[in-house]
Amino acid sequence: MAIIPQTTLFQYMQIEELGDLERLVLVIENIPDENLMILMENERKTGRDDYPIRAMWNSILAGVVFQHISIASLIRELNRNGQLRIICGFTSKIPKAHNYSRFFKSLIKYQEEIDKMFNLMVENLKKVLPDLGETLAGDGKAIQSYANRQSKSGNNDGRSENDADIGVKRNLSEKKDEKTYVKIKSWFGYRLHLIVDSKYELPVAYEVTKASKGEQPVMRKMITKLNKEHQNIIETCHIFTADKGYDGQKLNESLYDEYGIKPIIDIRNLWKDKEEIKMFENRFNIVGYNNGGEIFCYDPETGKRHIMQYEGFENKRGTIRYGCPVKSGAKCKGCKTCPYGEKSVRIKMEEDRRRFTPVARSSYKWDRLYKKRTSVERVNSRIDISYGFERHTIRGMKKMKLRCSMALLIMLTVAYGHIEGKNPERMRSLVSYS
Repeated sequence: MAIIPQTTLFQYMQIEELGDLERLVLVIENIPDENLMILMENERKTGRDDYPIRAMWNSILAGVVFQHISIASLIRELNRNGQLRIICGFTSKIPKAHNYSRFFKSLIKYQEEIDKMFNLMVENLKKVLPDLGETLAGDGKAIQSYANRQSKSGNNDGRSENDADIGVKRNLSEKKDEKTYVKIKSWFGYRLHLIVDSKYELPVAYEVTKASKGEQPVMRKMITKLNKEHQNIIETCHIFTADKGYDGQKLNESLYDEYGIKPIIDIRNLWKDKEEIKMFENRFNIVGYNNGGEIFCYDPETGKRHIMQYEGFENKRGTIRYGCPVKSGAKCKGCKTCPYGEKSVRIKMEEDRRRFTPVARSSYKWDRLYKKRTSVERVNSRIDISYGFERHTIRGMKKMKLRCSMALLIMLTVAYGHIEGKNPERMRSLVSYS
């Protein structure tokens, strides 16, 4: 039998690095939780203190950092790992599952305080990352509930999901046979609405709703709230990207007219005739535009249709300028007889606010900026994989919002800790690093 002489843990921690636990220490040292701890300790006052508030809180942070999918898994790790127990603050026995259940019930009452912590971390990051928020991306993430739905009898035994409902998302796709297919995704659960910085892939605003809640109305409220809580970010922002789910005139107008943010939002084709062209009034030879915002003109002699060349946006006039297709190499026999010749044509955004935006949909610039939207998809992926939402056991709206806010708060804290520690390349890493 290989018996190894046991050294004291104090000596061990002096001569050995923390290794994997370094990530937890990073979070504990940088998360702005002191006010929350004071509030919860004052609530407990002279009550039993078998499991200190700070130790319970730190162990919950450990559960998120080390990706434990359940409290039972966290308890097993605490029982096994003495070093982890000391970092969390447990000096004797380990809490049971019912102790954590009661702690979470108490923690839910302080959701507003956790939201303040999230906003404080956003402000801290803005100080060390001055360009945070220059380009924002929005998306809604489906969070499926794996609990049973509420029974028809209405009995609440704690095992069913009583707050969630069914969400549906439709995606249109065109195949090689030129037919349009509808892919329908439905789930029972919740929806996490996110606004993230596209460059650093860090969340700056969030909201948790039932799955059926529409994405557009929630996003408009989030933009308004973001302007109220972090006006410096809205003032910095000049581009907002989102997928087709956010296509709408109201959001486009709100972003640009109220905040000067250029919307880069994909558009749905709601026209019955997919090849339809809307005609302009009182514009000789400038025929009209399609769903993608492309402007067409006709060769006066041959009748051939051409796509006009995008030449830029005029902010003061609120117009998009298009040029003769001849400038881009098109052959037009009737160019000399065309009343516009090689002059530019101005289209007001008011013609159609969904299709005419400050950055023309038909431009290469629009395509380049739209690719920044993938940042929010990567954040969604991390929430699923690194933060355990791919398979969770959370029930109820209050618990779901608490867990989501804690995950996002830790995401910001990890980023801030790495930046302060002169390791900005690790800011997105929750998993192990060398």
